[in-house]
Amino acid sequence: MRAFGWVALMVLAGCAVAEPPGAELYDALCAGCHGVSGKGDGVIAGELPVAPADLTRLSASNGGVFPRERAMAWIHGYPDRYSARVMPEFGPLLDGETVMVVAEDGTRVPTPKSLVLIVSYLESLQEG
Repeated sequence: MRAFGWVALMVLAGCAVAEPPGAELYDALCAGCHGVSGKGDGVIAGELPVAPADLTRLSASNGGVFPRERAMAWIHGYPDRYSARVMPEFGPLLDGETVMVVAEDGTRVPTPKSLVLIVSYLESLQEG
């Protein structure tokens, strides 16, 4: 009977779906405002002075191309560093290990790995 229990446990473990890379960071930093599905319907969205963006439409509103660099800049916070915005700058929270990202102009840029993971997760949420 015990052997059957271990076999059943192993089968169930094999069926468990691992979260995509970046999902945990998204849940921790973004879902409160943008919602679990990214549609802008997070639990505190109604309390904000500006409605959170529907993150599932970033590609659609950019000619069908996911705006990776713009998304990284917006999340990090450096494009609007000196202007008022509702979304916080996450740059300091994303410090740590870096990876090399090739920018559109071919420049290799050391970028926080956690920022790359969140943006990759956002790309996976895109709807047509």
